Amino acid sequence: QLQLVESGGGLVQPGGSLRLSCLLSGFTLDYYAIGWFRQAPGKEREGVSCISSSGDRTDYADSVKGRFTISRDSAKYTVYLQMSSLKPEDTAVYYCAARRAGYRVSYCSHRAPADFGSWGQGTQVTVSS
Repeated sequence: QLQLVESGGGLVQPGGSLRLSCLLSGFTLDYYAIGWFRQAPGKEREGVSCISSSGDRTDYADSVKGRFTISRDSAKYTVYLQMSSLKPEDTAVYYCAARRAGYRVSYCSHRAPADFGSWGQGTQVTVSS
């Protein structure tokens, strides 16, 4: 059974940094693309970033490009989202999710959350002074 567990959220001041982690169990990263999504109160869930099952292709929303970095450690079954230069508008619950992609496929897109079938429970990120 696929399971994803997020951690690393919290309260940070504008301009600060946080690193989110997504610990995976029940599957290997070589067959799944992993995405990070977020949902702010009263807003729809939006894609933030994605990393391919090959690990060599990443994708970012324009709103976070240059500030967020997605990476993975296959040996630790963990995907990270390093967030820097945080803004109040980054405040949201952040979710990681998995999409079956095939063995080491070099493609990923953050634009279709409906394609991701397994989700974590989310971690709250609050950016405020």
